Amino acid sequence: MGEVVFWTIIRTAIVLPLLWVLKSYLNVDLWWTVSIISVYGVIIHPAVIHYRLFNEKNEEIIEDTLCSTCEHFDKTAVLCLKHDEHPTRDYLPCDGIDWSPKSSDKSQNVFDE
Repeated sequence: MGEVVFWTIIRTAIVLPLLWVLKSYLNVDLWWTVSIISVYGVIIHPAVIHYRLFNEKNEEIIEDTLCSTCEHFDKTAVLCLKHDEHPTRDYLPCDGIDWSPKSSDKSQNVFDE
């Protein structure tokens, strides 16, 4: 997921200054049209495509591995937070030793007994 965000920021850092420079060369109506099309076509659309590809690539890991049921697993980054490693279909960072199930009752108060 970090790669998607990184390249979106890079594309934004390139497109916005270019649009700012173009503002002095184009009339206002044309500049707004070019700006909207550029922001969508160069920044938003590629980010959405890369996000979908990330989800497709990691869907099996997120849905069907032991890590996906662990409280230390971050599905947005496909990362074991305890070991700071990315699990794969064939590799579990902790070999199942540090696995602990996600708590199903998130509304339970710590002070309730």
